[in-house]
Amino acid sequence: MAGFDASGLDELIRDMTRLGQRTGAMAQAMTQEAGNEIAASWRREAEKRKFRKSGAMIESIGTPEGVQSFGDGGTVYVDVYPKGKDKKGTRNAAKAFILHYGTKHIQPSYWTDAANDAAEPTVNEKLENMWGEFLEKGRVPVVADTGGQEKR
Repeated sequence: MAGFDASGLDELIRDMTRLGQRTGAMAQAMTQEAGNEIAASWRREAEKRKFRKSGAMIESIGTPEGVQSFGDGGTVYVDVYPKGKDKKGTRNAAKAFILHYGTKHIQPSYWTDAANDAAEPTVNEKLENMWGEFLEKGRVPVVADTGGQEKR
């Protein structure tokens, strides 16, 4: 399944790099916020396409490992996917994969691509606002891992 396209954030990423914030606490907070929004978009897209039987797959979509980094001081990232298994023991990630790419009996839907595309404007706006607030106030926001659940 395809990843999120952050090309709309090129200038923001250059600013963060120039100010030494590409891998620090601010980058981690922004990455978690993006992961939360993308996970919420996956859930909305799955519901829209009526991919609910037991609900286990949709309810498990989140950022299970939280923010990670490549090596020492490397680029930060977050994986978004459904974790766990349903009551029958079927992995929720396998269901998502099959629904996305299809099989010889199931048409591919490319639903995660659609969800990522739908999340892009919101993610870009949220991250730009977070960065602007950081530059203005000098504080890193606290961003909870919502597990993909929309904030209420």
